[in-house]
Amino acid sequence: MSAVLSQVLDDLAGYGTLAVMNEQTRNPHTGNPFDLDEAAIAAALEDVSVPALLCSLVHMTGDPSWIRGKRGPRTAAPGSLQRAMPLDEQAEVRAEALHVITEYRSGGYRSHDLGRDLLAEMMEFLAGGSMSSRLSEMFFFDLQFDGVDAAAITWGNDIDQAVKADSPVVVIGAGMAGIQAGIRLAQAGLPFTIVEKNAGPGGTWWENRYPGARVDVASHQYCYAFEPGDHWTEYYCQHPELRDYFTHVLDKYELRPHCRFETEVTGAEWDENSGRWRVGVRSADGSTDVLDARFVISAVGSLNIPRMPDIEGMDRFSGPSFHSARWPRDFDHRGMRFALLGAGASGFQIAPTISKEVEHLSIFQRTAQWVIHNPMYHERVPDGENWAMRHLPFYGRWVRFMMTQPGLAPGVEPFRIDPDHIDPDNQSVNDENAARRDFMLGWMRSHLADRPDLLEKVTPNYPAMGKRILLDNGSWFECLKRDNVDLVRTGIDQIVPEGIMTADGELHRADVICYATGFRHNEFLAFDMKGRNGISLHDQWGDEPSAYLGITIPNFPNLFLCYGPGTNLAHSAGLFFHAEYQTMHAMQAIHRTLSQDAKTIEVRPDVHDQYVDELVEQISSLVWAHPTIHHSHYKNPSGKVYTLSPWSIDQYWEMTREINPDDYLVK
Repeated sequence: MSAVLSQVLDDLAGYGTLAVMNEQTRNPHTGNPFDLDEAAIAAALEDVSVPALLCSLVHMTGDPSWIRGKRGPRTAAPGSLQRAMPLDEQAEVRAEALHVITEYRSGGYRSHDLGRDLLAEMMEFLAGGSMSSRLSEMFFFDLQFDGVDAAAITWGNDIDQAVKADSPVVVIGAGMAGIQAGIRLAQAGLPFTIVEKNAGPGGTWWENRYPGARVDVASHQYCYAFEPGDHWTEYYCQHPELRDYFTHVLDKYELRPHCRFETEVTGAEWDENSGRWRVGVRSADGSTDVLDARFVISAVGSLNIPRMPDIEGMDRFSGPSFHSARWPRDFDHRGMRFALLGAGASGFQIAPTISKEVEHLSIFQRTAQWVIHNPMYHERVPDGENWAMRHLPFYGRWVRFMMTQPGLAPGVEPFRIDPDHIDPDNQSVNDENAARRDFMLGWMRSHLADRPDLLEKVTPNYPAMGKRILLDNGSWFECLKRDNVDLVRTGIDQIVPEGIMTADGELHRADVICYATGFRHNEFLAFDMKGRNGISLHDQWGDEPSAYLGITIPNFPNLFLCYGPGTNLAHSAGLFFHAEYQTMHAMQAIHRTLSQDAKTIEVRPDVHDQYVDELVEQISSLVWAHPTIHHSHYKNPSGKVYTLSPWSIDQYWEMTREINPDDYLVK
């Protein structure tokens, strides 16, 4: 990035008046005015995604020939925003774009309205092939080319003010889904309280502050569709930026007065006579209260209850020990002998981050993990890319599409178990899965060719993609090869004051122990709820939690879940998509109840049961339920999967986007 452009970008911070004018008079996705000379524009264009730039040029000129010629992406596979487009073609497009962009500025920043057919054609241009009508419609909903938030609540004024005033809502959790629920409730004009156990918003991104904590979903899709991010510094951003993003959204939509931070829900009980929930809460000072709620939206997520191992002697260790999600603030790990128990998603990020700073790192891994190569995993977003997102019409929308579509398009079929597929090593479940296995094994071998001892340790013995997949750009394998790092695959016998004793009798000395041992994924709620006739939700669920669409539960009227059972994604995309659809469905149910002057809405038991039967049948045919996979947090104690979604994102969108009145009892 040139010094000229860097200075100009700093100067653009003063363009407040232009930004306000743009926001008031233009589609927000058309971009803000700018005042760059040609040299600075050319410098910015060196950083941009040329396929996305070609689509932006169509918006600037109204000319579809930009995406109809021979130039264009050769593949839709993730890993590069250039999509294997030859360098000479990229250079040609950048040179031609420079003139168009200066003309666009001279013409008053007027972008052209494009018809849906052309926009759909542009999607297929970037996708490298045809797309189903359902997936295209879902992207129209998500990308908001018309500048309209399609999920915004518009029915608030249709409900009598007295009815709204008597319909308080309690939202449990101020993470991704809880903030979104608060925004929608505010749009509806309903009174609501967001109860959050932490001191600030963001949920898991408030809690997880361990070194290296970052998303494994691309930043530009890991944000609300109506609040896109053009500020990310990395393509897979780290936890401080995520906390800042959620705080920004919370304050922009003025939700803070509705929040009770450092307040824990202790339970909730349904009152049949009044048709309301009584939600018990406890503040940080120990004081308790009971909140009256006509509706409850649980947005607690499922990765919030740390799972600690059951190892003899844990309480005898002489040094500090903690779960990765409870990493002590200001804890200094440098120069220590560090023991890391677990090398799943969290441990996989911690180890490479601290390995150069600790005296010695011992990584205790029970199960080897499949790792997929992603060269963008630690890459910074160039300044020119962010400039284009802020100023070139719809450029940011097309980058979001490119970050998202390759994961969504295949749906769940690549994960389907083919009963006729034979793999003596149990490392694949179908031919496509076998090809993915070979690609990942080849990449592992390329990094560890000089370390056959490590290669044997890190090679999984279960089907590819069968557990949470880990992204890496090579940092994990380079970490394992360091002289001060040991990967220990021997089982742990006990913990002693000096460190960890493995089953072979070896003492691994440690100054500190971090338990990166995951979460109690199947429990969903740390507290219990009592529904009709005092039925306990924990008892009703047992170890087989279920909800219709992952949202509503028989015997629990006026209760809606976000990120409920059967909605975790081990495929496709980030949970922002599901959170949007679940909140939208819940708001439709609330609207139906209020508009009919009813007391309650509740899913019909037969509808719920039929849905769960289908979900179990579908998930049982997918790789995550494969019988060779053990120690998976996706599975319950009996080895069944009730946490994951077996539906593609666009199918789930279709299932939730419009409430079916016949599915519910409205009384």
